[in-house]
Amino acid sequence: MSLTSFLPAPTQLSQDQLEAEERSRAQKSKSSALVSSRREPPPYGYRKGWIPRLLEDFGDGGAFPEIHVAQYPLEMGRKKKTSNALAVQVDAEGKIKYDAIARQGQGKEKVIYSKFSDLIPKEVLNEDDPDLQRPDDEAIRELTEKTRSSLEKLASQKIAAAMPVRAADKQAPAQYIRYTPSQQGVAFNSGAKQRVIRMVEMQKDPMEPPRFKINKKIPRGPPSPPAPVMHSPSRKMTVKEQQEWKIPPCISNWKNAKGYTIPLDKRLAADGRGLQTVHINENFAKLAEALYIADRKAREAVEMRAQVERKIAQKEKEKKEEKLRELAQMARDRRAGIKSHVEKEDGEAREREEIRQERRKERQHDRNLSRAAPDKRSKLQRDQDRDISELIALGQPNPRASNEVQFDQRLFNSAKGMDSGFAGGEDETYNVYDQPWRGGRDMAQNIYRPSKSTDKDIYGDDLDTLMQNNRFVPDREFSGTDRRQRREGPVQFEEDPFGLDKFLEEAKQHGVSKRPAEFGRSKDDKKRRKE
Repeated sequence: MSLTSFLPAPTQLSQDQLEAEERSRAQKSKSSALVSSRREPPPYGYRKGWIPRLLEDFGDGGAFPEIHVAQYPLEMGRKKKTSNALAVQVDAEGKIKYDAIARQGQGKEKVIYSKFSDLIPKEVLNEDDPDLQRPDDEAIRELTEKTRSSLEKLASQKIAAAMPVRAADKQAPAQYIRYTPSQQGVAFNSGAKQRVIRMVEMQKDPMEPPRFKINKKIPRGPPSPPAPVMHSPSRKMTVKEQQEWKIPPCISNWKNAKGYTIPLDKRLAADGRGLQTVHINENFAKLAEALYIADRKAREAVEMRAQVERKIAQKEKEKKEEKLRELAQMARDRRAGIKSHVEKEDGEAREREEIRQERRKERQHDRNLSRAAPDKRSKLQRDQDRDISELIALGQPNPRASNEVQFDQRLFNSAKGMDSGFAGGEDETYNVYDQPWRGGRDMAQNIYRPSKSTDKDIYGDDLDTLMQNNRFVPDREFSGTDRRQRREGPVQFEEDPFGLDKFLEEAKQHGVSKRPAEFGRSKDDKKRRKE
């Protein structure tokens, strides 16, 4: 027995052991490569607790409806996560290449300087290096011709697009291609060993509309990185360079060559305006005179209009004053009991006009009723002014539609006989409030009785003494009063001390005495007309 049998197995293997294990695993995979291992989903009814995760779990079919989880067979329906993150790139020295961020979206041929070493000038080790030599004349001509053809192509495209009628594009020259088929023999290619194909560009119709949408707005690419600022070594400027960089001052009438402001008087003297003669057109004077005349005429018209308005206002004021004077005189006469003949006639005419209007309304009402329902005219005229109590007594229905039940309150008191509600058949007597509301003896003591808690702030603590006092007995009596004499009946006052009743009676008699017969006859006529 060796020592290794007693020791536990090592947790970490050495490099040799790992390589040996890898070789044995590779050999096993090669030996079992002939047997294809295919992962298939479990059969229906045995999928409890099984969740498809990989593409092989779905096989060639779709999702499993009995498994209630999010499933994406063939990656259908899965949102693709797009990221603009770049993969980490390392240069030859093992350092991360950060210039990949600047090169993103740029062409391969574009030169981008992103390192500090790009700013350091390179040392020329060999002056005869072909990369450092100037190009020869042939290379210059070739580059010039290439540039000219490119510019001509761009210009021709712009001109052709701007023209209203496009000409047919020129076709490229035909190309001939010779090829040898792989199948040789008499049965193939008509016995020929080689074939020649003529390749011609297909003719395009200039009037054909575009087949593809080329006017889509494509987002702009990333901008080019800022160019590094390369500074040359500082050197002293020469006099010639200073004179070349000297910028001349701006030519101005306000400032001189040194930049100082020119005084106004000198600038005007140098301008030559004082040597010119000023000619004023006579039309200015004509315009000013016309404006003055128009202004004067407008002022006169406004003044005349104001005078007319003042006169009209004065007349209206005088009319109003005269009317007020007449009204005041009529009021004085009426107060003195004097009635004028005009006022009497006006009053009589007004009464006649009122009677005439009432009769016209009655006739119009009767006409409308006869036109609406001729057979119901008499019944409507008879029942339209009946009271609700009369309708109840006659046993007629209530014509006024209402949701509440209405009764005559006088019919409820049936304790005093049949005639109690109608007051013995007299409807004109009003005896609704014939009895007191509360006939108790202590009503006068309980009503208006203040409470002790709420009215303490108003009446104070002596509330009981206030309640015991007689409230209707004055503290101080009038002089000449005798409380021992008992009065039966209401308070009696003296008759008219100033004689107003006598004065008014005399004034009435004075107004009636002028035309007593006529006044009495007019009263009788009025009564007859009303009847």
